[in-house]
Amino acid sequence: MSDTPKTQLDLELMRLAKRIEELVATVDHLKEENRALRQRHESLAGERASLLHKNEQVRTRVEAMIGRLKTLEHGS
Repeated sequence: MSDTPKTQLDLELMRLAKRIEELVATVDHLKEENRALRQRHESLAGERASLLHKNEQVRTRVEAMIGRLKTLEHGS
């Protein structure tokens, strides 16, 4: 009968060890996912900054064209 508590304890320890392994695997997966998301965020932030810059350049060019057209219109 002294083997029964030890066997139950061994089973509980094995169950806990398995659960710890599962949690470690989950943490590793989440770390990798977090790294990938941070990298994607940086990439998108850079792309956004580039698009904003291009948008501002286009806006400046369009405003200059409108100014030239108004000048031509008033000159006619």
